[in-house]
Amino acid sequence: MVRAVARSNFSHVVGFDDGPFDKYRQANVPVVGAVFSDLRLEGVLTGRVRTDGANSTRVLAEMVTASKFAPQLQLVLLQGIALGGFNVIDLHGLHERLGIPVMVVARRQPRLDRIRKALLTRVPGGARKWSLIERLGAMESVAGVYVQRLGLSQGEAEEVIGRLAVHSNIPEPLRTAHLIAGGIATGQSRGRP
Repeated sequence: MVRAVARSNFSHVVGFDDGPFDKYRQANVPVVGAVFSDLRLEGVLTGRVRTDGANSTRVLAEMVTASKFAPQLQLVLLQGIALGGFNVIDLHGLHERLGIPVMVVARRQPRLDRIRKALLTRVPGGARKWSLIERLGAMESVAGVYVQRLGLSQGEAEEVIGRLAVHSNIPEPLRTAHLIAGGIATGQSRGRP
């Protein structure tokens, strides 16, 4: 169900990232959503997805819709198109289910040739997962990062990144989700998103 979103500035945003995990072991990977009102952290959402599984879209949608923040949220930011390795998010499905814009943000262009090869040769359900990635098309350069977006214009994406990327070129909701997820998974946060 798509709902109308006030497009003035996308002030209520949730950024999702996963915690570190052992890619050689099937396990549940922690996922954190950092909910922001402008540049203020308002809340934290937590969930788990299967390593290389197929439940990331459902888990993210449930994390948002079951939260007290759902009525105010105007935008979902994702640190990549997959969680827990190759648990690929159906961005179109997430966008439709939540009714708000969704944007993937990455520091670098992904190596699609390597991703395709890994999905098609080593990952259960890899062909379906690859089709989800292909459906989105190429990432575009916006404000010093690469994005894929649904439900917002390139100009709106640039405005969101420019306003929310304060301490690095990654928006604060994603940077914060990354730090919290790392702390949950390993006892302390480290590295940059």
